[in-house]
Amino acid sequence: MLVREMLNFGETEVHTVAPQQPLSDALATMAEHHVGVLVVIESEVLVGMLTHRELISAIYTRRDIEHAPIGDFMLRNPVTATPEMHMNDLRRLMVTSRSRYVPVLENGKLKGAVSFLDVAKAVLEEQDLENRMLKQYIRHWPEGEAPKQGFG
Repeated sequence: MLVREMLNFGETEVHTVAPQQPLSDALATMAEHHVGVLVVIESEVLVGMLTHRELISAIYTRRDIEHAPIGDFMLRNPVTATPEMHMNDLRRLMVTSRSRYVPVLENGKLKGAVSFLDVAKAVLEEQDLENRMLKQYIRHWPEGEAPKQGFG
């Protein structure tokens, strides 16, 4: 399965903010839309991401976040995926980079963002399809023919 196909499974709306916006705007947007990530865009270019992790750090290190700019706390240069990336490669990337969210770029343009939950849903969907296909195949096994045993 490709990332392009996964983007169709879940919510594809991506919420964006600018680095100069205050963190209070980011908190309001995340709460209002029930999202865990905001993609930070400047001049139509991805410059960072803001997740729960960065917000917690901001609150811990700086008590007055009302006017603190998002750019001071965002994750700069996040790992990204392409729509043509295979899901297994995306899973590996997310695990090795410890990223719960990955923006998806095509020719430098933001196409969406994939969460670890999106990946888990896609894996379950793919496994369910494979299981149904295998069960269908077994049910329609030609009579008189037994499945081959062993590896030979």
